[in-house]
Amino acid sequence: MSNPSTPLAQQGGSHASLAAAGGAEFVPGEVLIQFRAGTSDAEKGRARARVRAEFDETVAAADARSDGKGDLELARVPPGVTVAAAVRGLQSDPAVEFAEPNFVYYHAATSNDPYYTNGSLWGMYGDATAPANQYGSQAGEAWAANHTGSRSVVIGVIDEGIQFTHPDLGANVWTNPFDPADGIDNDGNGYVDDIHGWDFDGNNNTIYDGGKSGTADDHGTHVTGTIGAEGGNGAGVAGVNWQVTYISGKFLGRRGGTTANAVKAVNYFTDLKIRHGLDLVATSNSWGGGGFSQALLDAITAGARNNILFVAAAGNGGSDGVGDNNDTTASYPSNYDTTAGAGWDAVIAVAALRSDGTLASFSNYGAKTVDLAAPGSGVYSTTAFNTYSSYSGTSMATPHVSGGAALYAATHADRGASLKAAILNSVAPTASLAGKTVTGGRLNVSGF
Repeated sequence: MSNPSTPLAQQGGSHASLAAAGGAEFVPGEVLIQFRAGTSDAEKGRARARVRAEFDETVAAADARSDGKGDLELARVPPGVTVAAAVRGLQSDPAVEFAEPNFVYYHAATSNDPYYTNGSLWGMYGDATAPANQYGSQAGEAWAANHTGSRSVVIGVIDEGIQFTHPDLGANVWTNPFDPADGIDNDGNGYVDDIHGWDFDGNNNTIYDGGKSGTADDHGTHVTGTIGAEGGNGAGVAGVNWQVTYISGKFLGRRGGTTANAVKAVNYFTDLKIRHGLDLVATSNSWGGGGFSQALLDAITAGARNNILFVAAAGNGGSDGVGDNNDTTASYPSNYDTTAGAGWDAVIAVAALRSDGTLASFSNYGAKTVDLAAPGSGVYSTTAFNTYSSYSGTSMATPHVSGGAALYAATHADRGASLKAAILNSVAPTASLAGKTVTGGRLNVSGF
């Protein structure tokens, strides 16, 4: 989660209606319905009729799921029927496993790249780099050991879209070899010509809308640059990885994003890994909001069963912009835990660190629920229209960790739980994080 220059809790506009129980924002008149496996069309129709709901779309089809669950549908309820009443009515039907609101989310070697050499890219520095900053991710020290990543390692960017033509990003953007641009869904994954990924908000393959919509996709382009802007090219910035492959799962638009589209994005990456055998080690998730969603947890858990880490922003506090304790007030999706369904917890929750080693005032924290911190204040990276900008937020901290996962995976066989353990066991103890995070430390990729 981020905003340029100053840390705010949320970005984007507003949907027509807000406040669900507990204050979580959701889309008015929409409900997600998880049907039990084997439910017939007649039984689905009967369940919808209880609350006068009408089918809108299938978010996750039973025959395309790896978890054995039935269809997950999005339905619309008419005026006069509240979302809360619809959820209660649907959950009383024996064909329904659960129903819930459609929640809304917002964006929570030595380099010769100019922003690195001029002192701006502090999040990549280490004790022994020039310039130096002990509170950076130590990526510069890994580069000095010729550990600069590998394009065989893949990260899914679930966020806004990516300016895939940006001069510092183009070399590492995925081009789908299984589905050429011919108007046919050649690989049968349900997405026609998903060349560089998919726009779930717009339901098309145009993952970059910046040229048409002002600064749209700035946020997604920014976090992607931190993961893997091309390094050593004498231009702009360098990411944690100089070589990596990233795929866009765009679900955040100008009004934010929804649970339905977040579920689709998470499932898209799990399917790509299963269908094509991609070495997809993690998704990067710099967003948050809404309440607890069983549908989203199910999707993240399916990814966990396929050894995909879910790296998530801890959050930027509430409306006051002051960091909250996630141990007492859950922040989703970073508070999810996949242990029950996958046998291990695939979520890494990331707080934001300032360049002086203090926890950023806006950053959420939690001794039991937030794993570590990473650079998240005054972070320079790529932005739309071939530009570079400084943003702050736990959104900016998160891709440092996603990038760290890819950097480690480039030279180690560890995946899934062992990859998470490697990241958390390598942190640098930090006084400001004692009692604030699980590890009490900050990201340290110097040995990756």
